[in-house]
Amino acid sequence: MTIERAPGGYRLQAECIVPRPLAEVFDFFSAAANLERITPPLVQFHVVTPQPIVMRQGLLIDYKLRIHGLPIKWQSEITAWEPQRRFVDEQRRGPYKFWRHEHLFEPCDGGTRVIDEVHYGVPGGRLIHWLAVGRDVRRIFAYRQAKLKELFA
Repeated sequence: MTIERAPGGYRLQAECIVPRPLAEVFDFFSAAANLERITPPLVQFHVVTPQPIVMRQGLLIDYKLRIHGLPIKWQSEITAWEPQRRFVDEQRRGPYKFWRHEHLFEPCDGGTRVIDEVHYGVPGGRLIHWLAVGRDVRRIFAYRQAKLKELFA
């Protein structure tokens, strides 16, 4: 996993291989409620939008969570939806200046490669990123990768 400076903010790239077929892995990510399963419990992440949610481009999804104990409302929009290949969610309301998360899925030897590419901006800039946000984002995605491997073992 890497986080580096990027135009206007930061870019995270993380990937893992899960030992399951592409269709099964993509179907898991197509169920928005599963995001709760791969987010650390400390964040208290919950999907607020009523279930079932049918994923598609233009869909708005509302969440609530806690960051360092502070309650946060977050809304994302699915801005790209290409089943079995990729989708993109972008923050419309939330704690970041901006957040664009591209989820990529590739068949590979041993299963499916799950790639997360996130471009985000932080209120408060580099100092706030260095003090808290960078560490938090790393923890969340490290947990996510470990949980995916556990769920798909």
